[in-house]
Amino acid sequence: MSAEQSAEGPPQHADTPHVVPPVAIDNQPIEEKDEPQKQPAVGNDETQNQAAAAETSAAPAPPMSKNALKRLRKQQEWEEGKEDRRKRRKEKRHERKCRLREEREELLAQGVDRSLVFPKKPPATPVPVALIIDCDFEPYMTDKERISLSSQVTRSYSDNRAARYRSRLWVAGWRGKLLERFEGTLAGTHKNWRGVGFHEGDFVECALRAAEKMRKDGGEMIPALQRSLDQQPAWVRDEKDPFPLPDPEPEPSEEYRDIIYLTSDSPYTLSRLEPNKCYVIGGLVDKNREKGLCYRRARERGIRTARLPIGQFMVMQSRQVLATNHVVEIMLKWLEYEDWGEAFTAVIPKRKGGVLKSAVQSEASVAEDEAEVAEETPDETASVPVQEEQLKAQGS
Repeated sequence: MSAEQSAEGPPQHADTPHVVPPVAIDNQPIEEKDEPQKQPAVGNDETQNQAAAAETSAAPAPPMSKNALKRLRKQQEWEEGKEDRRKRRKEKRHERKCRLREEREELLAQGVDRSLVFPKKPPATPVPVALIIDCDFEPYMTDKERISLSSQVTRSYSDNRAARYRSRLWVAGWRGKLLERFEGTLAGTHKNWRGVGFHEGDFVECALRAAEKMRKDGGEMIPALQRSLDQQPAWVRDEKDPFPLPDPEPEPSEEYRDIIYLTSDSPYTLSRLEPNKCYVIGGLVDKNREKGLCYRRARERGIRTARLPIGQFMVMQSRQVLATNHVVEIMLKWLEYEDWGEAFTAVIPKRKGGVLKSAVQSEASVAEDEAEVAEETPDETASVPVQEEQLKAQGS
């Protein structure tokens, strides 16, 4: 290689283009052209959405809290023990039937009349009174409370079917998780119920439907309802307002005059049941968290409200808020007895410590009489020392 070639650089191939490097002019920075950016492909939105969804699903789930894990474990244990509970219930039914059969056989062997051993239950009489369970409170209840509500609705149906005088029972707000439970966990047992109506809408719509049904086929006008029709009970506001609100109470709507919402927060007390009326019972299980919810709900719609006269007849050791099925059963018992005291005594659980005021007053009067008798009776033990002193004085 010659010195001339080494100075000029390596020889260039004839077919290779000569690349001239950029040269800085007057100490100015060299500007390099940006490479063209890749444009997103048009029409690939679906592919991009799928990719984003895949990334989201691939992300790890947040860890569960200890309480959530505990609830999940309990739910799993409950589901696993479902078959065992069903077997135990079946065995208990069988044992109860066998025990009842043996008792009846013993009575017949003793010569007891067969009509007394096997009494015939009188057929239920439909009456023109509608009881509506308002189940439109799902956001205010937990899952456990919703399960309790489903049990109360089932018990209400059972009590109405077995009652001497059967009302027109309706369930309003029949949707959401309550309906899912009846159709899923409870295997659609409500589809076999007879004499009960279900309405997806609110309690006002349900009451209008119930009133229309009663106009077509209301039922028998029993003596208790006939007396209510003749007496026309007065609608007088109580002196004490259990749940005072700042705004004045609006006048009840004339369109909804036959609808009465039962709530313990009402300033009116129910004296009698009236024929062709719809009595709404709040299907709310909340351990008394939402105070005044049913009362405000009815008042906003222009619906009359009333509370059961528990305070007039009973002395309670706990709060006067009752379960939904208890209110339904009390209304049915009043139709049978036409007496609130007997209805409360027959239905209110013993654990609430309810005692009739008449019984309390009679016990108090008996105690006063005993105290008066004790005061009038002379104390013989006190006179013994006096007699001994007199004997000693005579002997001396």
